[in-house]
Amino acid sequence: MNLGIRSRRTAALALTTGAVLVASPLAGSAQAATAPSVSAKGAYLLDTKSGKSLYSKAADTKRQMASTTKMMTVAVVLDTKGLNLDKKVTVKQTYRDYVAKEGASTADLRTGDKLTVRQLLYATMLPSGCDAAYALADTFGTGSTVSARTKSFISKMNAKAVSLGMKNSKYDSFDGISSKGNNYTTPRDASVLAQHALKSSTFKTVVKTTTSKQKATASNGKARTYTWYNTNKLLGSYKGAIGIKTGTGTAAGPCLVFAATRDGKTVAGVILNDTNRYADAAKIMDYAFKSTSAKSMQLRTLPKTAQRD
Repeated sequence: MNLGIRSRRTAALALTTGAVLVASPLAGSAQAATAPSVSAKGAYLLDTKSGKSLYSKAADTKRQMASTTKMMTVAVVLDTKGLNLDKKVTVKQTYRDYVAKEGASTADLRTGDKLTVRQLLYATMLPSGCDAAYALADTFGTGSTVSARTKSFISKMNAKAVSLGMKNSKYDSFDGISSKGNNYTTPRDASVLAQHALKSSTFKTVVKTTTSKQKATASNGKARTYTWYNTNKLLGSYKGAIGIKTGTGTAAGPCLVFAATRDGKTVAGVILNDTNRYADAAKIMDYAFKSTSAKSMQLRTLPKTAQRD
């Protein structure tokens, strides 16, 4: 699929910020002179139905993506043939040890607890649980050891990227923690992945959830309730926001994959390395929706106990 910048009515306008506008059903010519300036190193927005570009800044420059990686982790799981979302997975101490070692964001999964695949999707996407992402990679990879299975799963992530035409993306981890820096994408590529993932009703249900309480079976056979808060502050703050995933890393900076639906039209976008990611995402979507809601947006406040990402 060619998602290149094109217009039937106007030539692409290069702005001093590096942003580029493309004429589209959502972005009329009247907006051409007022494309928003964003501080993101890279940004992109597309119409999920047509795939047309609505906003672009350094769209094809490769950058690390931190925990937005987990969008691909979940997409690979959901695209698995014969997937059973109710399959039970037992939490291994290995997952907890990994999170402790890396100082990673966590769903605080307890060793020996049994959770369904569906619950692990929430645990991966809402609190950005690296332990949950590890559990999914271990479960859906192939091999005789945890290491072999996770390596296999990462290969599936790369294969999925190739199948979607994400030519400038590569994964070397299941959660965005990259030891060698070979875990990168571009705003355009990540937007294509978002467009694909949003075709799944399960994915859409998970990523638009602000708070989830899930009952699992503890190792002693008793019930345990997990409470997870979505780290994406656009939810409940920006009208029509439906997801998708935050990510923050030393090399990657603050990142955000986002989407919103208004009047039956859905847009999905990506911001890489931007300390103003929420405000800038809202500005870009306002630009597409011909709205000014970003100016009065008040971000949802996360509970003190919630993970930050």
